[in-house]
Formats: sequence, structure tokens, C-alpha cells
Amino acid sequence: MAISPGTYNIGLRRRADFSFLLQFKDSTSSPINLTGATVASQAWNDERTRKFADFTVVYTNRTNGQVTLSLSSTDTTFFPDTLRYDVLVTSSGGQKDYYLAGQIVVSQGYSE
Repeated sequence: MAISPGTYNIGLRRRADFSFLLQFKDSTSSPINLTGATVASQAWNDERTRKFADFTVVYTNRTNGQVTLSLSSTDTTFFPDTLRYDVLVTSSGGQKDYYLAGQIVVSQGYSE
């Protein structure tokens, strides 16, 4: 089944940790059970010629479709002002679907 990914744009500060909780739901707003599934997410430049980071994925509650995606301050240190990302879910049977995509807008952090 092909899925049209949702859009969520992220704003973050350079040289800062960043994380957010995702809950995957089906068309009836019921949680998608992620048991046996894998979630992956990466940050790339617009042209997709350079990968800047892999998000760390923590399975917060698989049966309720919850994961936390995060980037470390080390990851965000050399981010350009804008990037693209998406979230790919691979089911236990091997089916791959993109559930979320968007832009990452990076602001300069000033304090050290």
C-alpha cells in the first residue's frame, strides 16, 4: 500500500541537541503497531548529494506506534541553513513506506 507522507518542518538550533516524539497512526487514527518494524530517518542537502546525519531512533512504545527521533549537538554543529529529511518505516514483512517528510530549518545558536 502506497502512503502519501505527511509534512512536518523542523526548526532547530545549530550546536544543540534536538528530539521529537512521533506516533504513527492509520487512516482511522488508531496507533500502528511497530513490533518487528524498523524506522529510519536521515538529514540530507536539497540535492541529496550529501548526507549530514542519521537520526537516532528510540522505540518509545512499539505497540502504540511511538518512536523518538533525535540529533545530537555534534550532529547539528555543521548543518547548513536548510536540509531535507524523511521517515521510512520498514514493516516486519519488508514493505517500505515513507510516513513523514519535511525541511529542517537551522538557526544559529549564540551561547556556548
